[in-house]
Amino acid sequence: MSQAQPASSAASLPKTLQEWSALLKTLPQADAAAAQAARARNGVLTKPPGALGRLEELAIWYAGWRGTEKPSVERPQVIVFAGIHGVAARGVSAFPGEVTVQMVANFEHGGAAINQLCKAAGATLSVIPLALDTPTADFTQGPALSDADMLEALAAGWNAVDPQADLLVVGEMGIANTTSAAAIYLALYGGSALDWTGLGTGISEEALPLKAQVVADGVAANPGQGGLEILAGLGGRELAAMAGAVVRARLLSIPVIMDGFVCTAALSCLARESADALDHVVAGHGSAEQAHGAALAKLGMVPLLDLGMRLGEASGGALAIQVLKGAVACHSGMATFAEAGVSEG
Repeated sequence: MSQAQPASSAASLPKTLQEWSALLKTLPQADAAAAQAARARNGVLTKPPGALGRLEELAIWYAGWRGTEKPSVERPQVIVFAGIHGVAARGVSAFPGEVTVQMVANFEHGGAAINQLCKAAGATLSVIPLALDTPTADFTQGPALSDADMLEALAAGWNAVDPQADLLVVGEMGIANTTSAAAIYLALYGGSALDWTGLGTGISEEALPLKAQVVADGVAANPGQGGLEILAGLGGRELAAMAGAVVRARLLSIPVIMDGFVCTAALSCLARESADALDHVVAGHGSAEQAHGAALAKLGMVPLLDLGMRLGEASGGALAIQVLKGAVACHSGMATFAEAGVSEG
């Protein structure tokens, strides 16, 4: 079975938020025939049924999105988007905002954790700074992003995806973006601000009530309930760009490994717009940020890894590339019972 791209892969970049919303409700689905063929192949590989656990379903999921019974992972792409948050001025982070700019330089010079993890996984790394001289608005006073800012960030994500990639991981760098993520979760799912607010980059327990109050104030100032409304109101440029990249990946039949707490918040806004918007996405890891498990549960996702990581910058997702590569290598490379001359049980 040959790999095929859906006709909608040629869809043009939406020009308005209404067009983005409409696109999210008409996304292409996985290739059911390819997934079924992969499932049938899995059933006759030289192993007891289910012996590879989640790796089996992971390979079948990947095969369905790539449109082939025996896929391979050859060109994974990792994209790190960076943005500046105006709400950082509220004292919600242990680090000053200029660290975002400094870390972008570190990514570009190969000195960050994500650089090493990409090398280990055989992935290309793209670093996309987004208006680092212009913080978003303080979302306690109204929307963080204007419609024009939101569309520009979504487009940056869309355009950053390599159409030749066969796997995508998106991540972020942005001081105060765990505050943004916590506010998004509160807007999406309710509860109290403290339910969703954690220590982020390492603020003290004494500073946590202030951060939670900023989260609550942000949600009060941005009462919109649509996923894109919430993302514009409470997000940042890097969060919107991650969402734009993941939508583009869907149109190109590129499966996605989701990173941690902040990435999950951005993509949860897509799920608010359309229940199946994340069908081509798996959770790469469970963040140590305290509310990430609850956020994943809302999406019905179980992470591939749970290593106590909370770095961001796509690190957990990049590490999980190797799990997916292992799943696909076993699925496509193993012999069937008939090929190996092994008796089936």
